[in-house]
Amino acid sequence: SRLLIQITRTGRVAIALRTSFTHNDEAITRQPREMSPQTLQRLQSEGGQVQLLQRACFRLTGADRVRYLNGQVTNDVRTATDQQSLYACVTDIKGRIVGDVFVHARDEALWLDAEPDLREVLGPRLERYIIADDAELTDVTDDWQVWHIFGPAIALARSERVTRSDRLGMPGVDVWLPAGSPAPLPQMETLSAEDFETLRIQRGIPRWPHELNIETFPPEAGLEERAMSYTKGCYIGQEILSRIRTTGKMPRTLLPWESDSPVEIGHELFLDNKAVGTVTSVAVAPTGSLGLAMVKQAATTADSILLAGKGAPSIIVTVRTLPPFFS
Repeated sequence: SRLLIQITRTGRVAIALRTSFTHNDEAITRQPREMSPQTLQRLQSEGGQVQLLQRACFRLTGADRVRYLNGQVTNDVRTATDQQSLYACVTDIKGRIVGDVFVHARDEALWLDAEPDLREVLGPRLERYIIADDAELTDVTDDWQVWHIFGPAIALARSERVTRSDRLGMPGVDVWLPAGSPAPLPQMETLSAEDFETLRIQRGIPRWPHELNIETFPPEAGLEERAMSYTKGCYIGQEILSRIRTTGKMPRTLLPWESDSPVEIGHELFLDNKAVGTVTSVAVAPTGSLGLAMVKQAATTADSILLAGKGAPSIIVTVRTLPPFFS
């Protein structure tokens, strides 16, 4: 088969997220789910709310909490407040991502939330370097639920724990509620996790573990503006990431794409018979699919012509810039 992949705006999409994750000790794979034109139109005109299911939640307390966490993540923790959350990556000594977190400050503490799969990983990682510091990290996952409200609907948010957040690369707010609480906007339909994932892919937002993982540097995923500070001081992995900024050279970069035929996660992308990238996220549209890929920097010129597929590549791929979902 042959396939043309390009970036355009689409009206009707469906999610095909072939990701295994742990829930009740069983591996679950999400099947394709179509987002109707009515849902898309409603989100554009009204915005929406979604429960971020099973987010790993932590509370960091102690007089040294800000200074300590500032040495563990890529962004400036001093800018996190009770009204504005901070997005950051946790990196290893080589500058690669071991997790990503949203951080806000409230009640003499820093509150962190991360992907469910990171619950057992981030706790030990963030506690590892607490030695003589006055800081204590507590897992509060079972006590809280995290919601995200985006678009025009943010004007309706009235909860006491509301912080501005850009999870979709657009205006939004996070709402932390005690476990078991009703939705923050009872008058509004709750977006499904599958439809929220489709919006993420449309917006070109990287996610753990698809685009963000131990093989990825934050700049490769386009996170320099969103999740990094080069003026805040030292943190683990900072030296390598500063060198990448100075040279402007990255192994790979994140690219959005759209096609008129099916594409699968894991399809390789080729240029001049050499593998240059891999498809990492896929959502299915009526005429094909759209998604994200990690591609070598040298192969990322706009309108680059690549080949895609498994084994012998047979799919023609054109790379372009993803337009904004909301105007």
